Amino acid sequence: MHTKSEIQYQITELKMEYMNLQGDIEKLESTGHNDMVTKAEQRLAAMEVRLAELNKQLASF
Repeated sequence: MHTKSEIQYQITELKMEYMNLQGDIEKLESTGHNDMVTKAEQRLAAMEVRLAELNKQLASF
């Protein structure tokens, strides 16, 4: 089991990665790389699931 601070750190890292990926998606959309956009959106969805898991763990402290 992770400590509270480790979980908070993971959440912060994941949020930063999420925001970067959103920016990448906007760039990909503007350049017409729709196949890559779909893959990136799938990664965002997986990150949202992981974020929910981490927040649930954090709430248990």
